[in-house]
Amino acid sequence: MHEQPLPFITLPNWVKAASLCGFNIQPVFDELGIETDLIHLEHATISRPLLEQVMIQCVARARSQHFPFVLGETFAFDYLPDIGVFLATSPTLRDATRVFEWVRTLINPMIDVRLEEQDVVARLVLQQVDGGSSGMAAVYFIESIFAAVVKFARMLHDDIEHQSLLQFRYPQPPHVAAYAEFFRAPVVFLRPRNAVELPRALLDRPLGGGFPALHGQAEARVEQRLAQMPRRTGLVAAVESAFEHEPRLLGQGIERLAERLGLHPRTLQRRLRDEGEAFGELLDRIRYRLALRDLDDPRLDLEAISERLGFSDRRSFTRAFSRWAGVTPSGYRKGRD
Repeated sequence: MHEQPLPFITLPNWVKAASLCGFNIQPVFDELGIETDLIHLEHATISRPLLEQVMIQCVARARSQHFPFVLGETFAFDYLPDIGVFLATSPTLRDATRVFEWVRTLINPMIDVRLEEQDVVARLVLQQVDGGSSGMAAVYFIESIFAAVVKFARMLHDDIEHQSLLQFRYPQPPHVAAYAEFFRAPVVFLRPRNAVELPRALLDRPLGGGFPALHGQAEARVEQRLAQMPRRTGLVAAVESAFEHEPRLLGQGIERLAERLGLHPRTLQRRLRDEGEAFGELLDRIRYRLALRDLDDPRLDLEAISERLGFSDRRSFTRAFSRWAGVTPSGYRKGRD
């Protein structure tokens, strides 16, 4: 991850946070040679070392507030409103934690928060973001991520800070006084993990904002966006590229794909597991993405698309697509008109 560019669709959030902290962020971007293009924001990327420099300069320029806390508190799903709707309509905190999977993929892999449960305790644990950053830059990124986590936790449960404990791996920073004012919850340092700890029972307690119909619709729209996103690195990226260039492989099984990639089928399966993927789920996701693309082409009828995607017949394709999208291929096309 240190070598790969990071998505930078949060650019507007950085601009807003800088304004609230009393400075103009443009000179920072100009000095570091960062291009700003809101028109093509979905394609914007930035290297991790460069993002660290932006953070350090922003902290130094902030006049009245601690910049990482403001950055986290002002974070919103402006570019991905369906995630915001899913979160706001979640029936429980446990259900709301699904958002972290999407944030990791769609917004920033540095925001890698996982739910862990043990006896009567639950923890939202940030996975070693400081392993790739250096010095205070790591601290600042962790602060901003937890500021955002706490912000949305308060939105869902207005008494969350009175039942939570924040744990950080790093030593107490010089600006520790700002922690008590911002988090309004007990904070401890030099712990084994960066985490928010809370009673496990809170995970399944009904939330007041639960709205099942909108919640399900928002989930379907986010899943559709995920299906349209190819991986950029690793074996999964190689598999997706092979299927993209040779769609006929989609219906020929893992053995033929392994042969195409120069691997033994068991080796392919093992390496996919190492990347957190199962072949069947990966195959479905790629078929779904290619189906969405093909259905946008009016020159292709459903029989042709079914054949291109390796289905035995149109009915099999219709059943699979309806499972993925919650609507038939014909219904999807009508909705696009």
